Amino acid sequence: MSDGRAGIEAQAIGLAEAIARQRKAQIVIKRIAWKGWLGRLPWWLVPFPKRWLTPESQVDGPWPDILVAAGRATLPLAIRMRKWSGGKTFVVQIQDPRVPSQFFDLVVPPNHDRLKGDNVVSIIGAPHRVTAKKLEDEYARFAEAIDPLPRPRAAVLIGGRSKAFDLSPERAAEMAHQIQLPLEQEGGSLLMTFSRRTPGQARALLTARLKNLPGLIWDGTGDNPYFAFLAGADYILVTEDSANMATEAASTGKPVFILKMDGSSLKFRLFHEELERHGAARPFGGAFHGWTYEPLAETDRAAAEVLARMEAKRLTLS
Repeated sequence: MSDGRAGIEAQAIGLAEAIARQRKAQIVIKRIAWKGWLGRLPWWLVPFPKRWLTPESQVDGPWPDILVAAGRATLPLAIRMRKWSGGKTFVVQIQDPRVPSQFFDLVVPPNHDRLKGDNVVSIIGAPHRVTAKKLEDEYARFAEAIDPLPRPRAAVLIGGRSKAFDLSPERAAEMAHQIQLPLEQEGGSLLMTFSRRTPGQARALLTARLKNLPGLIWDGTGDNPYFAFLAGADYILVTEDSANMATEAASTGKPVFILKMDGSSLKFRLFHEELERHGAARPFGGAFHGWTYEPLAETDRAAAEVLARMEAKRLTLS
């Protein structure tokens, strides 16, 4: 259950898929939307939440065994789910819900949110959908285009504007220069993709400066090669604004370089330091170098914890 934002929804689906890999399950996706301005109110000011949902949201019984919810819009529903289901539904909230964790059976935030509690299991970064099989399957779809590209291949994942960060044309120009030089020197190729948050000027500038390199720059049309780029890359460069992309990159076991943006954030600095301690990521200084580390498997660890705690709750109630 999410508000439909791509990054938020990918986290919820990623954890649900990890649970389904460990125990047979059917996954149903619910995208929550509220009528009028109700979605901007604190959860306690929406006393009868199902009444104010748009028809497309369709939140009703039969209730699930597990609810994986992500995003502020889901809180009025997730908090009441145990009551509606008569305790049948095990409710998992991703990220810091900014309400007492006791409202849920389990909360799965990133470590850098620094949330503590008996029913809190924190992880490095964010839950995601990357698995070895998914990378293999997605690469096969784009192999004809990627296979001929010279190595080393650098996947460049560009985020964009957020509360803490931005990507100005000036910084985009510096970034393009940093990426171009080592690829030209090593005779490598580029696999670049943008997020929906990438400012138009920055996107256009990066594309114009790097389009003459061997490689692929996804323009947002046709099938999304994001996972194929992760699979085909020798190095992965990620802008510092995205926990999702950095965690996904670190799950591949490939060297991850963090690209500086405009702005700063204590939480993201803590996150990047954690990736560095794990051995997955380093700041990008304008040159490529390789190293090895144990790929992150935090989504699978969180899924195992969900199932273990659900079973413990079942035994307690029986």
